Amino acid sequence: MTLSLRGIRGCACYLPRVSSHVLRAIADVTHREQMLAVARARYAGRDVPDAPDKLEAIDAATGALRDAGVAYALIGGVAVGIRSGVPRATLDVDFAIVTTADREATTAAFAARGFRRTGVFAHSMNFVHPGGEPVQLAFDPEFDPMIARAEAVRFGQLELRVVTRDDLLAMKRRAAADPGRRRSKALRDQADIALLEGDVPEPGEGW
Repeated sequence: MTLSLRGIRGCACYLPRVSSHVLRAIADVTHREQMLAVARARYAGRDVPDAPDKLEAIDAATGALRDAGVAYALIGGVAVGIRSGVPRATLDVDFAIVTTADREATTAAFAARGFRRTGVFAHSMNFVHPGGEPVQLAFDPEFDPMIARAEAVRFGQLELRVVTRDDLLAMKRRAAADPGRRRSKALRDQADIALLEGDVPEPGEGW
């Protein structure tokens, strides 16, 4: 099943100044990068699966969170694209969930929608959608009030709760300042901060 976003031009977004096309664009940009990686791997003789479907994974993950009654907010690269209006490739989908969530019940709800749990850590759980898209659930007491402030956005038939721009900036600044964070990830955080602060390329400028 492929999630349809037809009719997205007329979708009702609850957030002002959020493009109704941006989620589709994020998925398309990511898919392009993944297809290039798949093509390179197959050219080298490796047997690799097709690229995942990000929109399908987002739809299934939010459905599992609703099934489990877990309050959440979309964070990470997809949220940066939505909040900045600049779609960029991101190889997974990140959600913050409340620390009071029953993690085993949440895992069961994800399993019922076909997800496979791939890791459990102090502040996160990792899953993979049947189509191959990685999904991470993060839990941290500092995220709980951010989840409460998250705002609903509707893209066609898909509704997401997205962390606010200010809270996303706070998350990114915290991550970028972490001395233990991998340098490449910290640089990505800094670039995301710049996008969220309005340092957006002009059309045709390139990167």
